[in-house]
Amino acid sequence: MTTTAAELLAQARALLLDFDGPICSIFAGIPDHVVADQLRGVLADGGHTNLPEHVATTKDPFDVFRYAATLGEDEARYVEAAFTAHEVEAIPTATPTPGAHELIQAWHESARPLAIVSNNSAAAISAYLDLYGLRPSVDHISARMSPDASLLKPSPHLLRQAVQSIQSEPARTVFVGDSLSDIRASRTAGVLCIGYANKVGKRVRMATQQPDAITDAIADLVDSCS
Repeated sequence: MTTTAAELLAQARALLLDFDGPICSIFAGIPDHVVADQLRGVLADGGHTNLPEHVATTKDPFDVFRYAATLGEDEARYVEAAFTAHEVEAIPTATPTPGAHELIQAWHESARPLAIVSNNSAAAISAYLDLYGLRPSVDHISARMSPDASLLKPSPHLLRQAVQSIQSEPARTVFVGDSLSDIRASRTAGVLCIGYANKVGKRVRMATQQPDAITDAIADLVDSCS
């Protein structure tokens, strides 16, 4: 019998949540392609104007950041700093995911640890938690704090860091993420994974990575916290 997302949460000792997607849409007010353009501008200011096609046309700022990291430490540092500034700027217009705040609060009330694990900057996540008064309900933030792109998911580094910080066990910890790289990172880290299929076609794509469960709505998970 296939285990449902709610059943996984009911049995888990600890919960890890990705930020952009499961908790909010960080670039709802400032589109990600605008941020990607701004990061390309940082590279251009440093003399890097002849970018590979996929970097020159991508709408994903992480693609630009990862490319910058291949150019050198200075480029990675400048782009990461600009990226963080734009993420923090975007927080007031970020759109909360329906049910996400309720999930965080219900999990906290169950007296089990919760951490946010994200490739987004720790500064932006902290700003979001402060904006909505959620900081007391989150035990740890494991997120981007340096220009070292190799530490980001699909690397298991942030997940392992979170599990250790909240003193949990991987096999009793559930991670909710909305990307294929989230699933791959959870597999490597040995934690259980719930794929959040928040877009058309994503459920099918996620199934190819064999997460432990898939949910279409974060709000459907709230009742399993009690």
